Amino acid sequence: MFYTKSIPTLEKEFGVAQKSGLTSSQVKEKQSKVGMNILEQKNKISPWFLFFSQFRSFIIYILIFAVFISVISGEWVDAIVILVILFFNAIFGFIQEYKAGKAIDALQKLAAFKVQVTRNDERILIDAVEIVPGDIIHLDEGARVPADARIIEAKGIQVIESSLTGESVPTSKAETVYKGTVALAEQKNMLFSGTAIARGRATAIVVATGMQTQIGKIAGMISSVEDEETPLQKQLDKLGKKIGIGTIIICIGVFILGALKSLAREFSFEAIRESLLVSVSLAVAAVPEGLPAVVTIALAIGVKKMVGKHALIRKLPSVETLGSATVICSDKTGTITTNQMTVRVGYTNKNSFEVTGNGYDVEGEFTKTPTKEDMLLFEIGQHCNDATLQDNGSRANTIIGDPTEASLLVSALKAGLRAKLSPRIDELPFDSDRKMMSTLHKTTNSYSGTKGNILYTKGAPERILDVCTRIYENGKVVKLTPAKRKSILVLNEHFASKAYRVLGFAYKPIKTKAFAEDDLIFVGLQGMIDPPHKQVKGAIATCKKAGIRVIMITGDNKLTASAIASEVGIEGDAIEGEKFAKMTKQQQLKLLESVGVFARVEPRHKMQIVTLLQEQGHIVAMTGDGVNDAPAIRKANLGIAMGIAGTDVAKEASKMIIQNDNFTSIVDAIREGRGIYQNIKKFVNYLLSCNLGEVFVIFFALLFGWELPMTAIMLLWLNLVTDGLPALALSVDPYGKNLMSQKPQKTNAQIMDKSMGFAIFYVSFLIAGGVLSLFAWARGMYEGDVNQLAHMQTIAFTAIIIMEIVRLQAIRAEYEVGMFENKWLILAVIGSIGLQLLVIYTPLSVFFGTVPLVSADWAAIILVSAVIYILNVIGTKLHDFVEAEKQ
Repeated sequence: MFYTKSIPTLEKEFGVAQKSGLTSSQVKEKQSKVGMNILEQKNKISPWFLFFSQFRSFIIYILIFAVFISVISGEWVDAIVILVILFFNAIFGFIQEYKAGKAIDALQKLAAFKVQVTRNDERILIDAVEIVPGDIIHLDEGARVPADARIIEAKGIQVIESSLTGESVPTSKAETVYKGTVALAEQKNMLFSGTAIARGRATAIVVATGMQTQIGKIAGMISSVEDEETPLQKQLDKLGKKIGIGTIIICIGVFILGALKSLAREFSFEAIRESLLVSVSLAVAAVPEGLPAVVTIALAIGVKKMVGKHALIRKLPSVETLGSATVICSDKTGTITTNQMTVRVGYTNKNSFEVTGNGYDVEGEFTKTPTKEDMLLFEIGQHCNDATLQDNGSRANTIIGDPTEASLLVSALKAGLRAKLSPRIDELPFDSDRKMMSTLHKTTNSYSGTKGNILYTKGAPERILDVCTRIYENGKVVKLTPAKRKSILVLNEHFASKAYRVLGFAYKPIKTKAFAEDDLIFVGLQGMIDPPHKQVKGAIATCKKAGIRVIMITGDNKLTASAIASEVGIEGDAIEGEKFAKMTKQQQLKLLESVGVFARVEPRHKMQIVTLLQEQGHIVAMTGDGVNDAPAIRKANLGIAMGIAGTDVAKEASKMIIQNDNFTSIVDAIREGRGIYQNIKKFVNYLLSCNLGEVFVIFFALLFGWELPMTAIMLLWLNLVTDGLPALALSVDPYGKNLMSQKPQKTNAQIMDKSMGFAIFYVSFLIAGGVLSLFAWARGMYEGDVNQLAHMQTIAFTAIIIMEIVRLQAIRAEYEVGMFENKWLILAVIGSIGLQLLVIYTPLSVFFGTVPLVSADWAAIILVSAVIYILNVIGTKLHDFVEAEKQ
């Protein structure tokens, strides 16, 4: 019942002082006792269960039954070889699924969030998992609460507790002490793990972590990332089942044909057994049971690559959306620009000045020596500020907080303001309606000459001027005339046209602790620039080439936004959010086609823009960082939160987090999304065309009344050698060079479209024709040889492996991927051929029923494979040309 205890009592209980926080040794001791701040994940699938689940298949059951029949009939060699191959198949399947699971687990760990704490008498930023009971935490608007905590100090705080109480309306919180039992939803002095700060800020002492939190106790188990199939996996699962059913029907036909052929001569149990083994082995080789696992691996590997490019995908289905995006609605500050604001210009006392320096480097010079008015301007920026600078040992500081506010701290340091800040008494946090922030301080040493309480205010210049009646000039407070007001607004527009973000600064003496934002004294302006990332212009050009439209949506004014948009190559007109909101829906829909910049946008406008774009049929990627951005982020097809400036609420609403807040990372992620989809298409094309080719080889041979071109063991070996190694290698195949020159894929596009469907059936017939022609050639070549059938089967067996490797390269050539660009695929091909040579030229040939091939055999196989490759390329290109002409 922590809500009944006073703060001094809790400090004593947890051995912590509010101002200094826990020491490193205390943290280490507590972590050893209570563990890390995580929720346990139970019911994890064990590796053993995962391995034995590889045998849970109807077809595998039949094959095991066939092994049992072989044992009864005394064919021990067949039984042992089949069991060994089944075992290796299970190992390979296990490796696929285990690696996929590990990759997903690694991604979940990357999704951890950070929190501000006071430790060792210093405020620092740490991972939420490191929080321990007794930690002093600091939470601002938009932050996620990392653990259960008792409020020490709160300023206008409201908390979204729907995850715990089911109440959708934010709950107001305050520091108080209760007597007696109070219901969870009524504990106004408590913050609970998993909830989020909707407004205001608070300092609190952690009282419970991990499974001891309220959510930990109630839920018992919470998994941070849902284990769900992606739409693509579901689509492939359906496709696999359809192909599987068709294949099984053909395999039943193969068994019946084989059995009838045996009965036509004379009944033979051995012949029936062989027909059963061949038909079941063919089903094992042909049914694409590995599709879902390969998709998971491809997605997980791709997502891991995205992390290396600063894009964290929170849920795998979002990868598929990436390839379909047609519009990116991007914020300007920190996404298109560097998010390292630097004050470059200022204005006080009828004069403007310039400041040198970059980012958070405190080295810089002024074009004129700062005056008393200038120092008051920097004083307001330094005090009316929630950001903090951390000295990381270099001239460039690390910031915690808003980049704009950080730039004001840096400009104050450049001016020489290094004195301790005057204590803050009260505040009115910034909000998007007022566009201002005010803080009340007790001071004895202000450049304004004020002693006692003083109100510092900063915000949008036009809003600041609206609440100012006086101006500070030449060390005196005089009336703010309309002419002076107009001249300041003209200068503000001039600064803004140069792509500066401009803030106005004002103050007034306050006799009491009560205050209002009116009758203020205007001091001046500070203009800061946030230059575009160097790579953004190229990234936007890439988007244009890829059929993706980029729209800038920003809270900055129209002139600043237009200047940056022009610099980076964003095309289209500019309009302010309020003007757009007042239009009719028809006018808005028409205007959307020509607008490239939305300025002075409020959160409700973002939601409106996203909705209208979706109504036009666009797949919208939407960036945001604030609490109020969350609805639009969630509404977008691909909501993107900023990893540095983004609030935890925005991150929770998103499907992707850009860890470096850089627009280029969004484009890189889209490229990766398209590439992942492309590699999955390669594998599906390869797997299905080759597997169907194997089915046709056996089916047509029996239909023609020929001997079986391959035995059951050969078919099982094919499944292991050709489906396994290349599958994993294709998941890391380089992407086609024209990947970002194509239009976005349609959301309803099928993985197996008309072009792929034709290729699969066309090539499977080519493979079957090529193998059967070699089989027929070998019959004549080795007529009268005692090992005639073994020689024929060895040639067919080897030929189909070579042809499937040739097919693999033909598919990659369609995407302009070079033969030697994937070292893993080269190793996979060498491995497949090496294994095949082992079963032909070593004692293993006894188990597989093979014989050594001579140079004439290899020449014939290579010649026919080359013809298959040429016919493959000609046929698919001709089909694509005909389809293009139809359209």
